[in-house]
Amino acid sequence: MDGIEAHWFWFAAGLILAGLEMVVPGVYLMWLAMAALATGVITLVALPSLAVQVTSFIFLSLIFAFSARRMLRDRPIVSSDPLLNNRGGRMTGQTALVTQAIVSGSGRVKVGDSEWIARGPDTPVGERVRITGSDGSELLVEPVALISPSSPTDGGTTGGNTPEDASRP
Repeated sequence: MDGIEAHWFWFAAGLILAGLEMVVPGVYLMWLAMAALATGVITLVALPSLAVQVTSFIFLSLIFAFSARRMLRDRPIVSSDPLLNNRGGRMTGQTALVTQAIVSGSGRVKVGDSEWIARGPDTPVGERVRITGSDGSELLVEPVALISPSSPTDGGTTGGNTPEDASRP
């Protein structure tokens, strides 16, 4: 070509595609960049015709893309924080305050400094609920059972007058 060898075009195309991979979301241009760089190496070594260069670029693109797809299917990348972008999932197990009574299964709850639409059993304003899950942007809640006066920590009685208490000095 007029003073510039063909392999430099392929190397430039590969670098441009690699640069675009960093800007454009997705992981597809990386495989095209690798195919362009590999075609540049083939062109540097073998000096094929333009038709062979384009054909090798197309086949290498397909080979790299489908190989990567198969590799990622067989060995998926496991996230260290799978709930990173799942706010509803992250709140599961937390308690919330009912700000708009849950009537006929729908109301609003306050979690932290934000309010969410909630679904669950009827609950009056001011009660605490536990978040059991999420459905889209709605939180699934259930009432929190507060410690009653007859709790298991004091033996199930409210007065403390058990035969064991009478035998203590």
